[in-house]
Amino acid sequence: MRFVTCRYEGKTTWGAVTEDETGVIDLGRRLPDVPNLSAALKTGRLTEAKEAAGWADADFALADVEYDRTVPFPGKIFCIGVNYGGRNAEYEDATSSNKPSVFIRFPESLTGHKQALVRPPESVQLDYEGEIVAVIGRRGRRIPRSRARDHIAGLTLGNEGTIRDWLRHAKFNVTQGKNWERSGSMGPWLVPTEEIGNFEDLRLQTRVNGELRQDDTVASMAFPIEFQIEYLSTFITLEPGDVIYTGTPIGAGARLEPPQWLEPGDVVEVSVDQIGTLENSIQDEVLS
Repeated sequence: MRFVTCRYEGKTTWGAVTEDETGVIDLGRRLPDVPNLSAALKTGRLTEAKEAAGWADADFALADVEYDRTVPFPGKIFCIGVNYGGRNAEYEDATSSNKPSVFIRFPESLTGHKQALVRPPESVQLDYEGEIVAVIGRRGRRIPRSRARDHIAGLTLGNEGTIRDWLRHAKFNVTQGKNWERSGSMGPWLVPTEEIGNFEDLRLQTRVNGELRQDDTVASMAFPIEFQIEYLSTFITLEPGDVIYTGTPIGAGARLEPPQWLEPGDVVEVSVDQIGTLENSIQDEVLS
């Protein structure tokens, strides 16, 4: 089952995508006291949503919707840096560590599937970072790695878009470069954890205008997804609706020779077979 957040005929709702991926079962209408996917996560009602969708016919066509970010009102948004095999080699300081690099994003920096990522007038250095995104479904603190999957509602995909030159405005600070409005994305939908096999078997690929730029498996992560859950929950309680961008493979545009920044008209696709494909075009910010 795939849970999607979308707009249909001007109304924002959420639903389950039909098995053939052509229709949407409107769960906003069928569960009126659960207005969105964030509310379903926070109230622990995804199982009820699956049951409501299991017998229903589509209410409208998937082709007729406009996608929003999958988790419409995310709580904490964690991002794990320099996590796949070979990523340290992309940096001058290749110091290895037994602890992950962690930073945060704000919801306004993320848009949905098939929405445009926005390049601001202050910089041309908009870059892509394809990622698997873990969505928390169960509250927990100091979660052992062996129980981490029990706390993950499901997985979606992300483009952790970055304004590269703004990462380097100050030492030990990437917040500015990671939080430009609509510079990144989340989608196209949430796939429940029980429908995904071993995380290590997931292969993440990123294409720009059809050209394969990133290609790696979760097995090469320095810090596996389950460890990320354990580590983050050590210092703060993870809540339903929190999300974790779990890291990006080598091959970002900044590390190509010469660097290749995203430009208006480009299309970025982030894919994992077991999840789907997140697609975003690029446009310049329209100034008022």
